[in-house]
Amino acid sequence: MRSFGCCRVVLATSLLWLLLDAFLLLFLSDCNKCDEKRERSLLPALRAVISRNQEGLGEMGKAVLIPKEEQEKMKELFKINQFNLLASDRIALNRSLPDVRLDGGGSGCLGKFPLSGKILPSDPWYRTGALDWNFRWEQSLLFLKFSPQGRESWFVLGYSLLIHLSCTGTQFLKAPLENYVKNLDVSIKILRMEQRSGLIRARLRGAAASKGQVITFLDAHCECTLGWLEPLLARIKEDRKTVVCPIIDVISDDTFEYMAGSDMTYGGFNWKLNFRWYPVPQREMDRRKGDRTLPVREAVAAPGSLAVSKARLEKPGMVGGQLPPCRSRGVWGRCCSTIPTFPLQIWQCGGSLEIVTCSHVGHVFRKATPYTFPGGTGHVINKNNRRLAEVWMDEFKDFFYIISPGVVRVDYGDVSARKALRERLRCKPFSWYLENVYPDSQIPRRYYSLGEIRNVETNQCLDNMGRKENEKVGFFNCHGMGGNQVFSYTADKEIRTDDLCLDVARLNGPVLMLKCHHLRGNQLWEYDAEKLTLRHLNSNQCLAEPSDEDRLVPTMRECGSGRSQQWLLRNMTLGA
Repeated sequence: MRSFGCCRVVLATSLLWLLLDAFLLLFLSDCNKCDEKRERSLLPALRAVISRNQEGLGEMGKAVLIPKEEQEKMKELFKINQFNLLASDRIALNRSLPDVRLDGGGSGCLGKFPLSGKILPSDPWYRTGALDWNFRWEQSLLFLKFSPQGRESWFVLGYSLLIHLSCTGTQFLKAPLENYVKNLDVSIKILRMEQRSGLIRARLRGAAASKGQVITFLDAHCECTLGWLEPLLARIKEDRKTVVCPIIDVISDDTFEYMAGSDMTYGGFNWKLNFRWYPVPQREMDRRKGDRTLPVREAVAAPGSLAVSKARLEKPGMVGGQLPPCRSRGVWGRCCSTIPTFPLQIWQCGGSLEIVTCSHVGHVFRKATPYTFPGGTGHVINKNNRRLAEVWMDEFKDFFYIISPGVVRVDYGDVSARKALRERLRCKPFSWYLENVYPDSQIPRRYYSLGEIRNVETNQCLDNMGRKENEKVGFFNCHGMGGNQVFSYTADKEIRTDDLCLDVARLNGPVLMLKCHHLRGNQLWEYDAEKLTLRHLNSNQCLAEPSDEDRLVPTMRECGSGRSQQWLLRNMTLGA
């Protein structure tokens, strides 16, 4: 009787476990279909964006032209945010954009990243969008709702986080914005800074509040194309140490015309630490074996659009200090602001930075800023540049100080903690960065002199006069203050001023400043330390003092022994 009771207990327990197993199997089976159902429910929204009417203003990224009778109103509104608000307000919130990705069949971007399917199904992905405080909230939400999420599989995005940088004169970013967000069918959270703390600190605050494994930062004045996110996430999944950026396309601040950026340019900087776009070097094309859909290793990046693993972002020393946003960049790719600190930190401390060429994000590039910086724009930029140079550039900071002597007088605060952190993390020296990451940098790694080039006869110096590429090099009274009179005579026998080299294409000159091409030829000079002459090898003529016709430019003459052809190459140092 007792054994029969035991059997009943065993049978009842077994039956209970069978029922529990069946319930779990049914539950998990349904959950496995959740993402599939969600994907199917979102496909109509994606199709709506693709198939929408393309005849309206601004559709397919076309320019919006304002009639003559509204030009005055347009100019007045332009002053508010330094872009055409009238054109912006007349564009549909989910306007269509051209597909500007590289197409090479199955081997192109469209073959590698079709507009369907789920990327990284086991991971939750979140995006943090930085809201520029001085933008109208309607325009910002165009980018943050309809552009990133309307042109992407929504299950890849957990939510959008708008960061208000807490500035005066932005009442429309308070109650009106909160009321508008409540009525949206996507998850958007608003995070407000208690006081104005700068763009980078605001983004770090947003990153701390996010819960995803990958964070994507976008300026408020960005607009995303179809399929912009999957390539970024796929690359980070391959290598979590990599920070990735899309190709930055240009949105006109005058007409909101969408113009595709080039996959043949990448970020760099000059002696003044100004961000520049340069052609992708041949060494990088060779590394990718000619496949333009593969990521491009980038020396530095504009901070407006990037994606990073949250674990990487939270690594000690990843980001430090306060940086202003990029002031402006024209259609030709010139940026007036300082380079951010984080690219140097990424590379020197074990990570990498890449442009994912299959991802495109548009950016409104303004010619001026509608806001001010405490103490003035120049003061803030000089302070940040000085901190960057002191912590990360080692002895190469002299290039920056000599060509930008005003920076030396700026109080840059205490950076001892940053230096100690760099040492503790065993980050590589700046010379390693120049040798391995940015060998085509405009800062020469080997040079004979860095400073003024003084003529013995006149006691005057070569001077770039602030002139641009393809203009004549100047000649002026030596002032000993560096700046425009800083030239480097390199181990490659180039005479360089920033990213320009002295170039002579024919007998008797003129002496022009052209982009350094590193092919010797017209840019090859030989300095004789005994005769003090600078001989141009191609023409076999020597650099000489100016002629009577123009006393502000040097000349080329047959080499002789006179003092007019003698030059003193002096190294300069400015005490830091």
